[in-house]
Amino acid sequence: MGTAFAGRMPVTDKKEDIIMADITKNTTIGEALSINPNIAPVLMEIGMHCLGCPSAQGETLEEAAMVHGIDAETLMQKIAAV
Repeated sequence: MGTAFAGRMPVTDKKEDIIMADITKNTTIGEALSINPNIAPVLMEIGMHCLGCPSAQGETLEEAAMVHGIDAETLMQKIAAV
């Protein structure tokens, strides 16, 4: 199907065609979801059920991990596995 642009990197809707920018623990939740919306279930699994909230959009993945009681590196491994 079509191509969307997330940040500086193009993302297609076919999983095998996804070209992603690096998602790091310093990436905000909003940026990470723009890069790869498929990580939403991983974030919801740690208790982040309000992914669209303004405060969640500006929070980094590291901050979200801390607030939700998960090790940031563990969260990053889960995100990388998506």
